[in-house]
Amino acid sequence: MQLEVELKRGIDDTSVQAYLVDLKLKHAEDFENLWKNILIEFEQEDKFWDWKFKLRYAANNSNIEAYAIECENETQGLMQIETQLHGSQIERGQRLVYIDGLFSAPLNRIEIQNPPRFRNVGTILLEFARIRSVYFGYKGRVGLHSLPEAVGFYNKQNMYNLGEDEDYENLVYFEHGILRNAL
Repeated sequence: MQLEVELKRGIDDTSVQAYLVDLKLKHAEDFENLWKNILIEFEQEDKFWDWKFKLRYAANNSNIEAYAIECENETQGLMQIETQLHGSQIERGQRLVYIDGLFSAPLNRIEIQNPPRFRNVGTILLEFARIRSVYFGYKGRVGLHSLPEAVGFYNKQNMYNLGEDEDYENLVYFEHGILRNAL
């Protein structure tokens, strides 16, 4: 799969062509070889995520999908979703796509580089999860547990903040409801 998307340069807000693609070994290796030390240096909460494991897990489970965003021949973001086993907390009995990892490259994070190299990586991945939700008949419903430093991002995405989940390390649970055009 290759879907053309548009990122914005952080320095001048100009549009840049990028691609959302299926996660490959190259993307997981970029995490390990290019980003991990930066994440450790800046004490980021996702520094020990294992994208090689996520890649293998997606390859061996039909309900797991994994994606990457590439721009200027570099990986800019990663996402893994689960498509069959999670239910909505807002609309009990309704399924949703669950995001099990959403990652933006360190140089796209304002707390690491200001201005960031590219903007909109996380937003594009989140919107794509909603597209997959519509595809599966879930009408755009998406859920996730947020790392503490990402809570502000998900609040800005107009997701419902359902508070800390004591069954999930007290991480804040967020959910998108139905997309109007998915009705």
